[in-house]
Amino acid sequence: MTRAILSLGSNLGDRIAHLRAAVDLLGESVQLVSGVYETPPWGDRAQPPYINAVVLVNDESASPRHWLELARACESAEGRVRDPDRRFGPRTLDVDVIAVWETDGTPVLSDDPELTLPHPRAHLRAFVLRPWIDIHPHGRLPGHGWLTDLLNAPDLADDLATMSPRPDLSLESKA
Repeated sequence: MTRAILSLGSNLGDRIAHLRAAVDLLGESVQLVSGVYETPPWGDRAQPPYINAVVLVNDESASPRHWLELARACESAEGRVRDPDRRFGPRTLDVDVIAVWETDGTPVLSDDPELTLPHPRAHLRAFVLRPWIDIHPHGRLPGHGWLTDLLNAPDLADDLATMSPRPDLSLESKA
């Protein structure tokens, strides 16, 4: 029923291993994987830098809620513990559902507080948009526009300038 863009991030422990584990857990639903980018943390700047990537997943039998459940299962498998008092705190693995489309290409829109689609802050996050362009250069974030236009917005210039491509890191499984 759906395909989705999922954002992956980690800044604790073996960061690349956490992202690789997520890709492995997503299994055959993974269609495309972006490059890896290192980014400074938001909020508490004293924490370690993040590595981020984006994956395109597809499963004709999956509902949007399935992607959320799978994202949380990936986080849990990698030891993620959510701290409601530290929204931008460090984490072993963060997997966000950014956007979901029906099989016919229609974007799924949701204002459910647990699964808002598209992700309500994706258009403000260079660490989501830049890797997404790797796998879909002419992509659009539903309700917000072309990825390239969003990424070129003045509000994202500083964030984009602090991102470092990490071609030395690959999300191909080492198993």
